[in-house]
Amino acid sequence: MEQFLESTFWTELFKNFQNWLINELPGLLIALVLFFLASKIIDFSLKKLNKTLLNRVAKNEALDSVEAEKRIITLTSIIHSLLKIILWIIFLMIILQKFGINIAPILAGAGILGLAVGFGAQELVRDFISGFFIILENHIRTGDVAIINGTGGLVEKIDFRTTTLRDFSGVVHVFQNGKISEISNVTKDWSAMVFDISVAYKENPEVVMDIMKKVGDELQNDPEFKDKIIEPMDILGLDEFGDSAIIIKARLKTKPMQQWAVGREYRKRLKYAFDHHNIEIPFPHTTVYWGDKINPLKIDVNNQMLDKLK
Repeated sequence: MEQFLESTFWTELFKNFQNWLINELPGLLIALVLFFLASKIIDFSLKKLNKTLLNRVAKNEALDSVEAEKRIITLTSIIHSLLKIILWIIFLMIILQKFGINIAPILAGAGILGLAVGFGAQELVRDFISGFFIILENHIRTGDVAIINGTGGLVEKIDFRTTTLRDFSGVVHVFQNGKISEISNVTKDWSAMVFDISVAYKENPEVVMDIMKKVGDELQNDPEFKDKIIEPMDILGLDEFGDSAIIIKARLKTKPMQQWAVGREYRKRLKYAFDHHNIEIPFPHTTVYWGDKINPLKIDVNNQMLDKLK
């Protein structure tokens, strides 16, 4: 305690501080400027790379621009995160050295600590490994619509540790990559809208299928939808005998994420076409029988009865 009251202590401390300001502070400021410049260079370079790759994809007619764009955005975001982490680690080491702290024991201790954490945080390691293979094998990309562990939505972000999904209601779901057991990509390469069209038993299936095909062809030739539909409508045929209807199955193959808009428009046009050709779209009917050999019960209500009921 007495040494803090002596003038020589404060004089020595002030001299050391002056020496640090002269010898170490300029290097620290230079490191800070270099860190700032390196960060800006990384941001600019990756944006430039992203733009260049997207332009090349747009010029290559053999590639699907939407699919390639998703892949490029996903990979560049991962590279950006890794470079920023490496830059921060280097900058922190420089700061520690400028303050006279030997980083060799810290690195050795970090290695031992990393080994200990590796045994204690096996779940975290599993998340990173699973995330690496999800990205490497191109299962899903940023911008895809996917179903992960039974939850569907738009993939907003993919990291090595987690995957972020936003559902139709706007709820954000965050999944640990190591706990993802099932991934269904709804919009990879191409998508499709499957239709189960129900019509009354009295209708001719061939006539109905012909109308469905014509509506599909008209939709594909529409300037607003022709770029969204990949192939002509595929009428699969009479698929099922329902309780009150026959069900005809069909499919429209579309570009990724366009199947819902195309499907809604097709159903609207098909309803108009059915109304125009008097094709009945059935609804549940109930028929009362007294027995196998007796005609169904028929109720005849005349106008006089209705007047009495009123």
